[in-house]
Amino acid sequence: MNVKDAQSRIKARIWQNIAKSGEQFSMVPHDTMETLVNLATDAALMELDDGLGDVIEGYKESMAIAPAGEEGEKTLWEGRPFLSIGTQYIITSERVRVIEGVLGKDREDIELIRIQDIDQKQTLRERMFNLGDITIRSHDDSKPKIKFNNVRDPETVHEILRRAVLSARKQYGLSYREEM
Repeated sequence: MNVKDAQSRIKARIWQNIAKSGEQFSMVPHDTMETLVNLATDAALMELDDGLGDVIEGYKESMAIAPAGEEGEKTLWEGRPFLSIGTQYIITSERVRVIEGVLGKDREDIELIRIQDIDQKQTLRERMFNLGDITIRSHDDSKPKIKFNNVRDPETVHEILRRAVLSARKQYGLSYREEM
């Protein structure tokens, strides 16, 4: 289920519960009721996402999952798509890692020095939740383009990744040149 589907289902459930309550809301203008239902829906989605995050953190701690990288590699950012438990995004000082799957795991790594371009996109709805997509284009053979979908605070994630790429290029003495 995607975010729009979840939002529609929660909103419908709130309206059903209002109708079943037997309370008279005829004094409240419909626009005001619509605004209250939308606010309640958004709050419910945010709370659900926070709960999923807590469950995932508890699972990691109980399984004693090791850090993302090797010695000397630092985790700069770690996140997941909004309302998702099956995908994890990790940015370290050396690579970008996407881990997909709940029972089985599929892991894709892209070394920072292979990244060519980073783009950020937010729809109006995503801006309301402070969510967005980060698209990464690289010279990686297996997946030259990966996308971080519906991440929280995408501007910060974009900046963390951009700085990490610049730092990795500087560390290895690499520069990127375009021919015109």
